[in-house]
Amino acid sequence: MNALTVELPLDIPVEEARFLLTIKLFEVGRLSLGQAANLAGYSKPTFIEILGKLGVPVIDYPAEELQQEIDL
Repeated sequence: MNALTVELPLDIPVEEARFLLTIKLFEVGRLSLGQAANLAGYSKPTFIEILGKLGVPVIDYPAEELQQEIDL
C-alpha cells in the first residue's frame, strides 16, 4: 500500500480530504466501487447513495452503447 503525506489547512479535516480524494479517484476510474467504498469506510450501498447525492455517476455507460442496448 502506498502512503501519502499532505499538509492540509487547519480548517480541512483529514477525514474530509480522504473522503473527497476517494470519490475523485473513483470518478476518474482509478478505484473500483468496492475499493472506494472500503477506503471511505462505507458499505457499497451507502457509498452509492452518497455518490448519488453528490451527483457522481456510479455507472459510466456511453450513451451510444446504452441506446444500442435499448434498441435490442
